[in-house]
Order: sequence, then C-alpha cells, then structure tokens
Amino acid sequence: MAFHTSRPLNSSLLDTRPKPEGTRRDPTGRIICDAAHIISNVEAKWPGSVHDARIYRESNLSNRLQRGEFDGLLLGDRGYPCQPRLLTPYPDPEPGPQQNFNRAHCRTRARVEMTIGLLKARFQCLRHLRVTPERACDIIVACVVLHNIATIRGEQHPALQIDDADEDPIHLPAIQDGRAVRDTICNNHFTV
Repeated sequence: MAFHTSRPLNSSLLDTRPKPEGTRRDPTGRIICDAAHIISNVEAKWPGSVHDARIYRESNLSNRLQRGEFDGLLLGDRGYPCQPRLLTPYPDPEPGPQQNFNRAHCRTRARVEMTIGLLKARFQCLRHLRVTPERACDIIVACVVLHNIATIRGEQHPALQIDDADEDPIHLPAIQDGRAVRDTICNNHFTV
C-alpha cells in the first residue's frame, strides 16, 4: 500500500511579490507524490485565497477516492478533513501511539517537501515565476511532467541525494470514518 502526501502549492512555488489591488493572487493548489518522488497529481489552478480543504473537496481526486478507485492513503496537514483515505495528524496527541503516529505522519509528509525541493532544484524558474497565474499553472504542470520523466530515468539532481523508502503494507479496515481509520492504524502500528 502506498502512502501519498498532499501539500498545498501556494507561494512555495510561485512568486509572492505584492500584487496591485484588484488583481488575482498567485494560484494555489495541491501536489501529491509517492515515496519515490513521483508526482501523481498536481492541481495549480485555484486563486491563492482558496482553502486547502475546498481544493481537495472539489477535486476529481477526492471523488475518485471516495468511490474506492484507488488503493492507498493520502496524508494531509491539519488544513484537510480527516477522512478514510485522507489522514491528518492528531490535533492533540496523547503520549504513546498517537504521538508515534504523528511523528511518522510528519516524516512521511516530509517526502513531499523533498519532492518540491527536487522539483525546484531541477527547474529554477519555479522559484520566481513572473508570469500570469494561468501561465504559471501551465509551467508548473510541464515541470512536473519533466520531473517525473527525470525521476523514472534515475536522473537525480546532484545536490540532492534521496534514500529509498521501505515498503510496509498496511491493511485498511472497512471503516467509513477517517478518525476511526487513523485510530486503527495508530493502534496497530504505533504502539510501543
């Protein structure tokens, strides 16, 4: 089972210079990658003021996950709702399994940060895009496609060394509540 991490694409990939009054803010969106740094989903079309949960809720991916079309889990930050296929950290973890879960969640989500770092290292233009938001979306998607090709071919950026992640299968219960799924995983895999 693969864990994918989700992260907003807001100003981390786009120029954050102040915009004149009345103009659209830079696009925001979501990026999803796996442990091998392959980006499986990118959405960079939303205005910068849109909340992460709305971007996810209105995405095709969210609907497909709810219909059970994918095997795996997404890990999101606290800006997302905890759902059976989208797990978020415990807001106030108790000592023991919940804290262990949150640490593992954080380490796993760090993979998307590394992926974005690799993407920006490969494509320096992403550090300061000075184009219209619509054009920025096209550039981001094109860079993601090229990034995936380079990653699949093993063409890593020399300044960034990447370790392969271990595969540890997790069997999901047939539960329809995100918090219950998170609790089950926490109790089965993070007890001391």
